[in-house]
Amino acid sequence: MTSSDADVRLLNDAREWAAQDPDPATSAELLELVRASADGDPAARQELQDSFRGTLQFGTAGLRAALGPGPNRMNRVVVRRSAAGLADFLAGAVAKASPGSQPRAVVGYDARHNSDVFAAETAAIFTAAGIETFLMPAALPTPLLAYAVRALECDGGVMVTASHNPPQDNGYKVYLGRHAVAENGNGAQIVAPYDAEIAARISAVGALDTIQLAADGWTVLDGSLAAGYQSETAGLALPDLFPARDLRIVLTPMHGVGGETALAVLNAAGFGDVTLVKEQAEPDPDFPTVSFPNPEEPGALDLALETADRLDADIVLANDPDADRAAVAAKDPDTGAWRMLRGDEVGALLGAHVAARHAAAGVEPADGESPGVFANSIVSSRLLSRIAAAAGFDHEETLTGFKWISRVPGMVYGYEEALGYCVAPDLVKDKDGISAAVLIAELAATAKADGKTIFDTLDELYLQHGLHASDQLSIRVADLGLLDAMMNRLRVSPPESFGSSAVEVSTDLSVGSDQLPPTDGLLYVTRNLTRVIIRPSGTEPKLKCYLEVIHQVGAAAELPEARQAARAALDEVLRDVSEALGL
Repeated sequence: MTSSDADVRLLNDAREWAAQDPDPATSAELLELVRASADGDPAARQELQDSFRGTLQFGTAGLRAALGPGPNRMNRVVVRRSAAGLADFLAGAVAKASPGSQPRAVVGYDARHNSDVFAAETAAIFTAAGIETFLMPAALPTPLLAYAVRALECDGGVMVTASHNPPQDNGYKVYLGRHAVAENGNGAQIVAPYDAEIAARISAVGALDTIQLAADGWTVLDGSLAAGYQSETAGLALPDLFPARDLRIVLTPMHGVGGETALAVLNAAGFGDVTLVKEQAEPDPDFPTVSFPNPEEPGALDLALETADRLDADIVLANDPDADRAAVAAKDPDTGAWRMLRGDEVGALLGAHVAARHAAAGVEPADGESPGVFANSIVSSRLLSRIAAAAGFDHEETLTGFKWISRVPGMVYGYEEALGYCVAPDLVKDKDGISAAVLIAELAATAKADGKTIFDTLDELYLQHGLHASDQLSIRVADLGLLDAMMNRLRVSPPESFGSSAVEVSTDLSVGSDQLPPTDGLLYVTRNLTRVIIRPSGTEPKLKCYLEVIHQVGAAAELPEARQAARAALDEVLRDVSEALGL
């Protein structure tokens, strides 16, 4: 096919899409792109090519992409086809597992552009397919949808959200429950082989006009489900064992949907001194005060820190826009400045607090049994495994993502370094930034009552288990082929050392093992226990490098020097990683 033939085919495909598109806005947008491209506008042609470059594929638990027309964007055509394919999958799974049972599903949505529309059409398609369907009554947090899958005994759940992505994006996150998945995955995000099975059902969906949408018949939930979530989440606090509540909290939902719920939960848990960041308190799909609505991004917490400074707060808690992640900031006693804690630091603090809660409750497991499992992703710190061992818990590592972490049998606590924490898997089998906020507040108030800060608590963990310091290097690329090239470079010419320490363990994660399914990634451990993991991102065009060094510390007086040494070691490892990648 010549270039001109390809252009003609592209323009024809676009016109056909526009003719069937039920959304007049995206249809008009597409026709304008066709007109501009036909007139020789290179930017319009590039946008048109990208919009029709394949079909969105199920990645991390579903779909996520920029809003716009075409099969490679999030729009009503893509959502209708996805809903129809998912409905077919659910019907087949339930018929196989429980013949004669009617499938049940729940649909939630955040406050992003078109989230409510995508959710309503999903509910209409599910209902037309014979699925008993529940629709959330308003834009609510992702953890509430994950809670609803199990609370309503559903076989499937859909959350329309793009989490902390830029404003122009939206997504379609899928959960399975009850009859549709094995027990330890009930209420969790989809993993293989379910993702491929659902994708095959979506591909098999016929012409768009064959997809039926019911005019009514689904149930719009009232406020009782959200009230149940709030009550049970607030009930995670243990005031009889950890009574301290003197804590001044600044909370930001980052223009997302978590503010009202998180505030209600913290108040109900006994934390009455909570101030919402006024400028970011209400949902706003344009996220006007942040360039990127992710607490990890530089500048994202500036307004929260300004508010905390003004109020002389003890701690800042931030949720991402769908409230499944939590960030923490506090004043570092060494510098007197506010500092956001790394995800690994919060993960360790929560792990130690979960262990302390368990010990305080006096629950004794049967002889020879552990009280449960702590779990974290392979790219997260190794400190949690040491905390678990010291407290008598088992520990497991998983692939990156809560779709894997949440499936660990017997898990009582799990986290990943990207600010995701699961402190109550019996309530929400996923990361939950609101329940995590309750336990973070509890541990911070307990430390304050003892005359300490959360940084002091961290130091105590370092003295016991070694100073674990981590960092990351993210390399964004315009061409996805560059990711393969960089990974191939490492496989052909493996590095011999990092930070002047010889590599002793070199593992190609794509091979898989008894503990981990195959994934594209490389893991290195050096003689002095420095660890480097390099992998392509599952959701963005990035190569991500995770670094960790461990320094043993004999006394508190040695900590400042150990921190400096760890930082210097990380900087040296960063340089070595960049050199190994040919940067």
